Amino acid sequence: MEYVESKFNFERGIQHKTASEIQSTIIAGKKFDHFKGLSMVLLGAVLWGVSGTAAQVLFQRDGFDPGWLVSTRMSASGLLLLLAVAIRSGCKPVFSVWGNTKDSLRLILFGILGLLGVQYSYFASIQYGNAATATLLQYLGPVFITVYLAFRRRSMPNRWESIAVVLALIGTFFLVTNGKWQGLSVSTPAVVWGLISALTLSFYTLYPKGLLQSYGSATTLGWAMVIGGLVMAFKNPPWHFVGYSSFGAWWLVGFVVLFGTLIPFYLYISSLNYISASEASLLACGEPLSAAIVAMAFLHVNMGAFAVFGGLCILATVVILARKSSA
Repeated sequence: MEYVESKFNFERGIQHKTASEIQSTIIAGKKFDHFKGLSMVLLGAVLWGVSGTAAQVLFQRDGFDPGWLVSTRMSASGLLLLLAVAIRSGCKPVFSVWGNTKDSLRLILFGILGLLGVQYSYFASIQYGNAATATLLQYLGPVFITVYLAFRRRSMPNRWESIAVVLALIGTFFLVTNGKWQGLSVSTPAVVWGLISALTLSFYTLYPKGLLQSYGSATTLGWAMVIGGLVMAFKNPPWHFVGYSSFGAWWLVGFVVLFGTLIPFYLYISSLNYISASEASLLACGEPLSAAIVAMAFLHVNMGAFAVFGGLCILATVVILARKSSA
């Protein structure tokens, strides 16, 4: 009897241990997936930031036109993204959006005002200024979203939203003036295009929600890139460029297309399978930080103490708004 009881207790202990091990394995797997998601979005943000600096080199050293780079970047990345969807899921999901007239028109609008708008204005701001300032100005987008949503619901922003807006205004002032009341520390076109980039970023964020839910992120972004690239190609066709052609210049173009567009978009989209949108928004702050660090280290972009303070204020608004959305 004692033998049977001890054997039963021994087997029960094994079962409990096995269940505990299984639970530990599940928890470890979730932690790994969470870490993987964080790593993916952070790497994508860094690649975006570095690609902005690469674009600055192409514009200011090699004389490339922003419109040409946008049309080439969007067309190539969009086609590669759609090809990846077709290989993975077949051709039917790729072309399904064109069977709905309303969604087709929305996709065209998103491609032109959303993706084309945000990318061209961002590159134009880099051309007239620098990658660090252009990227930080673009990150005013969440503030415009906050103001728009408050206007739409016909209510004043709450306390944290108000703090974020005030910080954004203070940050923008110090970023573009470096604390000098006499004038701007960067050119006026750089500031104007940077603010347009923030506005189009807010449109790009809010508008395609229905399309993303119906057709998936990869298909929607792929077609939007192709549409934006084709529209830009009427003015700046990929086969006609102005600038200094060299191996180094074309290597940078390839970097912007692959590592500055296709790969970071894929990483960012895929990361949302493992982490929340608010976490992704927080880690996306790595983009302006990486752009600023690379620009100052390799291009000798001089950002004064007040401009750095302004950039930190803008990043603080993103952190506040992202944390508020996750609360």
